[in-house]
Amino acid sequence: MLKKDGMLVFNILEAAEKVIKFSGGFKDYKEMSDDAVSFDAILMNFIVIGEMASKLSDQFRQTVHNIEWRKIIAFRNIIAHEYFGIDPEEVWEIIHTKVPDLIEELKKVSDRSDRPE
Repeated sequence: MLKKDGMLVFNILEAAEKVIKFSGGFKDYKEMSDDAVSFDAILMNFIVIGEMASKLSDQFRQTVHNIEWRKIIAFRNIIAHEYFGIDPEEVWEIIHTKVPDLIEELKKVSDRSDRPE
C-alpha cells in the first residue's frame, strides 16, 4: 500500500469509528437527528470519509474493490451540497449496515505502521 493511501485509510477508519461512537447512544434515527450537535458531527465525519476516499489511488480502490467507493464519495457530495435534504433514516441505515463493513474491510488491509504517532 502506498504511504499516502495508508494515511488516507487511517483517516477513513478514524472518521468511521467516530460515526459509530457518536451514533451509539441513540435508539433510532429520529432521536439521533433531533440531537443537532451529534447529527452534525456524524455528517461531518461522513464528509471526511468521502473526501479521503476520493483521494485514494485508483490502484488502492481497484485492489479493495468490494467497497463501494463511488457511493461513499457520492454520499459525501450529497451531504456537502444538499445538507437540508438529508434523510436521517437513510443516514441511520448507512451507519448500521455499511459503516461496520467499511471498518472491517479497511482494518484487513490497513498497515498499522502508517498510523501517525
